[in-house]
Amino acid sequence: MEILDILIIGAGPIGLNCALEAKKNNFSYLIIEKGTIVNSLYNYPLYMRFFSTAEKLEIDEIPFISTAPKPGRQEALEYYQGIARQKNININLYEKVEKITKINNVFEIETSKGKYFAKNVIISTGFYDIPNLMNIPGENLPKVKHYYTEPYPYAKQKIVVVGSSNSSVDAALETYRKGADVTMIIRHSEISKSVKYWVKPDIENRISEGSIQAHFNAEIIEIKDKTVIFKDENEETKEIENDFVLAMTGYLPDFDFLKNSGIELQGDCLNPLYHPETMETNVEHLYLAGVVCGGKDTHLWFIENSRIHAEMIVQHILAK
Repeated sequence: MEILDILIIGAGPIGLNCALEAKKNNFSYLIIEKGTIVNSLYNYPLYMRFFSTAEKLEIDEIPFISTAPKPGRQEALEYYQGIARQKNININLYEKVEKITKINNVFEIETSKGKYFAKNVIISTGFYDIPNLMNIPGENLPKVKHYYTEPYPYAKQKIVVVGSSNSSVDAALETYRKGADVTMIIRHSEISKSVKYWVKPDIENRISEGSIQAHFNAEIIEIKDKTVIFKDENEETKEIENDFVLAMTGYLPDFDFLKNSGIELQGDCLNPLYHPETMETNVEHLYLAGVVCGGKDTHLWFIENSRIHAEMIVQHILAK
């Protein structure tokens, strides 16, 4: 029975960085990924641009060359997948980790394709796989989309975009410019302050001139086949015609998986318990890395400020 030094769950940028650190320190390791390399980035909108500049997305001091000040999705895919190829990182793709069990001092990792054993496990699964549902009638209708990729299917359609974050604003602007009739339903009183600074004036001007309708302090209460019902800021119920709902309400980590692995979740945001200097959870030798550390607060961690997790974890394993 082979016992790996480190098993890494998730082949996103931070998972790859953990593998590079393990490799540099001569640890036996393996990444298991349920999709493709940097699967979350692959599922981003086709024309998405990062808020960060290229150098802040780099891992292992490998230069990220971008033709634009802010890299896009395709450049990021080329960069991270290129690293996986060039560095010959050990990865099993399209294999889902289903259960982690600690037996004495060894973890047993059960997947959709087999079973593995490791002294240390790093969970770096991100948060992009589980939509943050509105939990309203009609949310399961085929016209409701929790993921947005490109604007072309929505040309000449009546679109409701839910939310005011970067993903909501991008979807609203892109579909509007391809001929959609766009209405935004926003729970807050304004467009989010975290929206990319070069995009925020654009959406605010489109709303101001009436090209995009926006209802602030509003909330959808029901989705029907041909309409959407919502409450406006005056608590009045309104119903508008609708062909598609783009529910850009955010995403969540797999809390059941974390809990079943023995990790304690704390507070309203279900923050996983870990030591901030080592990234080790309450389960000894089980670590977290990347945005999964933030629980429901998915804006707390991102690539540029969680790259350091890989070195912190591997150094702690070395010290042990």
